[in-house]
Amino acid sequence: MSYLRFDKSRLINLEYSLGIEILRTNRAGSYASMTIIGCNTRKYHGLLVCPVDQLDGERHVLLSSLDETIIQHDKEFNIGIHKYEGDNYEPKGHKYVRDFEAETIPVTIIRVGGVVLRKERILVENDEQVLIKYTLLEAHSLTILRFKPFLAFRNIHALSKSNLTANTKSEFVPNGIKSKLYNGYPYLHMQFSKSVDFIPVPDWYYNVEYLEEQKRGYDYKEDLFIPGYFELPIKKGESVVFSGSTKEVNPNSITRRFTAELKKRVPRDDFKNCLINSAQQFIVRKKGETRIIAGFPWFDCWGRDTFISLPGLTLSIDDPKTFLKVTNTEVKKLKGGLFPNMGSGEDAAYNSVDAPLWFFWAIQQYVDYDGSEISVWKKYSGHMKAILAAYREGTSFNIRMQENGLIWAGEEGKALTWMDAVVDGYPVTQRKGFAVEINALWYNAVKFALELAEKAGDNKFVKEWENMPEKIKESFRIVFCDPDKAYLADYVDGDYKDWSVRPNQIFAVSFKYSPLDNDKKKQVLDTVRKELLTPRGLRTLSPKNPDYKAVYEGNQEQRDKAYHQGTVWPWLLGHFCEGYLKLYEKSGIGFVRQLVEGFEEVMSEHGIDSISEIYNGNPPHLPGGAISQAWSVAEILRVLTMLERY
Repeated sequence: MSYLRFDKSRLINLEYSLGIEILRTNRAGSYASMTIIGCNTRKYHGLLVCPVDQLDGERHVLLSSLDETIIQHDKEFNIGIHKYEGDNYEPKGHKYVRDFEAETIPVTIIRVGGVVLRKERILVENDEQVLIKYTLLEAHSLTILRFKPFLAFRNIHALSKSNLTANTKSEFVPNGIKSKLYNGYPYLHMQFSKSVDFIPVPDWYYNVEYLEEQKRGYDYKEDLFIPGYFELPIKKGESVVFSGSTKEVNPNSITRRFTAELKKRVPRDDFKNCLINSAQQFIVRKKGETRIIAGFPWFDCWGRDTFISLPGLTLSIDDPKTFLKVTNTEVKKLKGGLFPNMGSGEDAAYNSVDAPLWFFWAIQQYVDYDGSEISVWKKYSGHMKAILAAYREGTSFNIRMQENGLIWAGEEGKALTWMDAVVDGYPVTQRKGFAVEINALWYNAVKFALELAEKAGDNKFVKEWENMPEKIKESFRIVFCDPDKAYLADYVDGDYKDWSVRPNQIFAVSFKYSPLDNDKKKQVLDTVRKELLTPRGLRTLSPKNPDYKAVYEGNQEQRDKAYHQGTVWPWLLGHFCEGYLKLYEKSGIGFVRQLVEGFEEVMSEHGIDSISEIYNGNPPHLPGGAISQAWSVAEILRVLTMLERY
C-alpha cells in the first residue's frame, strides 16, 4: 500500500478533499499545484505555473487545468471539477475518482462504469513542461478521450478576466496547438504523444471561484479561456501522454521523456523521504544562480529564510555542494553589511536586521558538517568582516552596536526582525531597540568569526575583536535577564523592557555560543515548554498574554494581527529541540524524537508530503499559510539529523 494514498471514501467528501493540496516543483522555478481531486481552490493553483523572465521574472499561471471527458456509446462523462457561485461544482468529476496516491508521482484512478483510467502527472525537472500520462486500464467498448484546456496567462497574484485584447487564436503544431493570450508571454504548446483532433471552439468560462481566496478575503472569481478541445480514441492497455510546455517538442519524444523523468523520482515511502523530496523542491537553479524559494505557492526568495533553511535543506541530506552554491549566490547581494530581505536588483528591500547574522549561523553549520574552518575563513572572511564592521559602525535602519556591545536596531514604522507583519502601515510587533534573538545571533557571530580567524592565523582580526565577546555576554545578561523571572525579555528600548513570553529567547539556548549559563538555559527551556510548545512548533506569544490570538484566519488584516501573536511556527521547534538536546543530551532524545515524529501525520494534510508555514495556536492546531514552507521542512530535517548524531 502506498505511503501517501487516499481512497474513494475520503476523496468524495469535498469538505475533506478540497483541503488537501499537492505541490510539485522543478529546478527551473516552475511548479504545479492543485487539490488532490483536481479542483483549484487558489489563484495560485495550476498545472503549469512558471517564471516569465521577459515580463517581470515572477511566476505566471499558463495552464490552469485540463478537463478530461470519457466518451462511450455517445455518452459523455466529464471528470473535471470547478467551483462556481454558491456551492455549485460543475462538472462533478470527483465522484468518479476512486483512488489517489502520491508516493512517487501523483496518480489518480478514475472509474466510469466499466471504464478505468489511470492519470499520472510529472513536472519535468529542468524545463517549463508538465507531462500527463493517461492509461486505459479497463474498457469493454470503443472509448474516446476529450481534453479541454483552461488557460489563464496571468501573474500568480492576479486573476484573469474576459477581455477583447486576448489573442484567442491558436496555431497548429505537431499533434496539438500552441496558444499565447497576450504579448510578452511565451507560447503554451499543448501536444500529445499520438495523433489527435483539435476542434477550435474559443470561449470564456466565467466566474470560476477559488474557495481559499474567498476565505482569505481576496478577490476570488476568475474568467478562464478555452481555445477548444482535443479528441482521440484510446484502446484498453494503451497510454497517451499530454505535454504542456513553453517549447514545441517532438511528439515522438514525449513518452520517452515521461519515462526518463519518472526514473529520476525518489519515492515518498516514509516520513524522512517525504521531507527529503520536499526539501529539494525549494531549490531553484537558473542563470548560473542557485536560490531557495521560501515557500509555496506565493513566496519567492527571501534572504532571512534562505540562511535559516539552508543547512536543513542541504547539509541534512548530505548535499554540501548545493549549500555552497546558494551561499555564493547570496553573498553577491551583500550591501552595506545587509542582505536583501526580499526582491532583487533595484527592487531589493534590505530591511532585515537578522539575515546577515543568520549567514554566520548557516556557515557555522557548514563548518560543523565539513570541518573546513581555514578554507571557509579564506573564502568568506571578507563578507563576515564587512557585516561585523557595518553593525559595529552603523548601517541602514539605525542598526548599530552601542557602547555596551549590543546591537540596537529600529526605525519607526519598520519591522526589521522576523516578526515583520504590518497592518495599516505599522508593524504589529515592531520590537525596536535591543531584540533578544538579534543579540544572541550577534554574540554567536562574533565568537564564531574569532574561532575561524584564530585557526586561520588572522591575528589582526583576532586582536581587533577578541575583547568583544565578554563585553557582549555581560551586557546581554544585564539587559535581558532578571533574577526574579525564569525567562528573557523579548526586547528592550530605553527604560522599557518587554516581558512578553515569546520564542525569540530560545536562540540564546540553541546556538553553539550562548551568553547564558546552564541554569538560565534550563529556566528558558522550561518556560518555553510550559507556555509556547505545541505538537506543531512554538507559539509566537504565550496564551497568558492578553494580546494572544488563538486562531489564524480571516482577511489579511485579521491574519496579520495573529501572525506573530500566538500563531505556531514549526521552524522554531528546531532550535527548541537543539537547545534541549544540548542541555539534556541522551536523556532528552526520547522527548525530542516524539516531538519531531509527531509531524509524520501532517504528511497527508494541507500540503501533502510537506510541512505548512504555520498552525493555529490552540488545539487542534489546524494548518495555515503556505502549504509548503522551506524553513519548516528544513528544521524538522535538521532535528532528525541531530537525533542520529546523539
